[in-house]
Amino acid sequence: MYRAEIIANQSVQDDIIETLEEYIPNILYTVVPLVNGRGAGDYKLGSSTWPETNFLMISYVADSDKDKVRAVIAAVKQKFKDEGIKLFFVKAEE
Repeated sequence: MYRAEIIANQSVQDDIIETLEEYIPNILYTVVPLVNGRGAGDYKLGSSTWPETNFLMISYVADSDKDKVRAVIAAVKQKFKDEGIKLFFVKAEE
């Protein structure tokens, strides 16, 4: 089992969730809707200077679904090349 963490611009949140639910119908997840921070490209602080914000999605996925998650995120990244979308996996124990 893996903990999948997806940090991305709020503008792609619906695309990510809808696509994950399409390819992994039983996926369970938690969304933190407002995440501020600094990425490699710029700041996402929700301020007047840096108005954009991110969201965080956390899901614990079976080993067999790890590659599906990776493929979904790669496809969304291809569709939205200018949006910051990051995926991290951490090995998890039940």
